[in-house]
Amino acid sequence: MDNCNCFSNFTGRPKNAKIVKIIDEAKNKKRTLLFDSVFAGMTPGQFSMVWIRGTDEIPLGCSHLNGVTFQVVGDATTTLFELKTGDSVGLRGPFGRGFSIPNELENILIVAGGIGAAPLAPLAEAAKEAGARVTTLLGAKSADDLIFENRMKKAGEVYLTTDDGSLGRKGFVTSVLSEMDLENYSKIYVCGPEMMMKFVMDILIQKNAVEKSEFSMERYFKCGIGVCGACCLDETGVRVCKDGPVFPGTVLLNSEFGKHHRDASGKKIKYG
Repeated sequence: MDNCNCFSNFTGRPKNAKIVKIIDEAKNKKRTLLFDSVFAGMTPGQFSMVWIRGTDEIPLGCSHLNGVTFQVVGDATTTLFELKTGDSVGLRGPFGRGFSIPNELENILIVAGGIGAAPLAPLAEAAKEAGARVTTLLGAKSADDLIFENRMKKAGEVYLTTDDGSLGRKGFVTSVLSEMDLENYSKIYVCGPEMMMKFVMDILIQKNAVEKSEFSMERYFKCGIGVCGACCLDETGVRVCKDGPVFPGTVLLNSEFGKHHRDASGKKIKYG
């Protein structure tokens, strides 16, 4: 490994990484950037701090061993979207607690909504490689919004839903989840918009399946290494960047999950 061009839990100054490939995953500015370096020892669900020079440093989930996937939502991601092959960014990471990898012959369920498929796709691939049976509920607003459908299908069985019915079943992943017998699954992994995940949690509570669930959370990060406390979840004190971003469902039951989050100034923003 002496000649490995890689990152391994690097917490100091960002290291330079060149963009070697750009993949447009969907029509609404969802994009994957592949770098000339790999995230050594990356566990599915972990994230990297990406420094866009002159703009900001932001956390992005590791969707590949050498890449991240993002959706344009603000100034930093807008600038990141404008970068070309050959341009470079600064990287730190991988950081955080990722998903637990299932054992051979386990039967797992993945519930992915929108950009939440990004950290779950490598999990699906790792689970298949480990010998687990993978079932995925993959949802998005429309067919044009779906990402990583092919990666999920290569890993196992996939049920598609779109809000507008343009592909798969019309409606939300929760409508399919509510009809499933969750006793058939040893682990349930969830990532997507927080209110979607809250509705998933409600179903898991009804079906007594919370204890075998893992959720990937998103909060405003500053340091990314657990020092500043900006990403702490109220009522629990756990840090999303250090203790997460993946948490057992039981940890989230008595937290702010699905109720509110905080903006860059620390102000509480309630979910409508």
